[in-house]
Amino acid sequence: MIRALIRSSLVLGALSIVPLRAGAAEPTGAENAGNQMERKGNAEEKAADADKAKASKMEKSGKAMQDEGKATDNKAEAQAGERKEKKGKAKMKAAEARGDAAQEMEKSGNKVEKAGVKEKKADEKAAAK
Repeated sequence: MIRALIRSSLVLGALSIVPLRAGAAEPTGAENAGNQMERKGNAEEKAADADKAKASKMEKSGKAMQDEGKATDNKAEAQAGERKEKKGKAKMKAAEARGDAAQEMEKSGNKVEKAGVKEKKADEKAAAK
């Protein structure tokens, strides 16, 4: 008898510690899609920043190579440096465009997520009536 009381009090005590559901509704499809777009945009932006750093390094390396070639009258090295510098500039432009697209994706994700939140609130109001 005492054992049963102890067991039941332990079970009830454990259940009282577990918080009740706060009443937050599940995220809507729009919210999930918005969050996914936002995460993808962040990842793309990070990758674009890494590409910018590589392009900047390539551009500086090409400029140094070009200057070294001019200083030593080595036309082949100067031309190679010039090509490398141009390639770095082109990669920088591409990385900037990629970064801009990523920011737009992030903004779109935020808009979609906000629409999902509005939809959820409207559903909750309709269910409350």
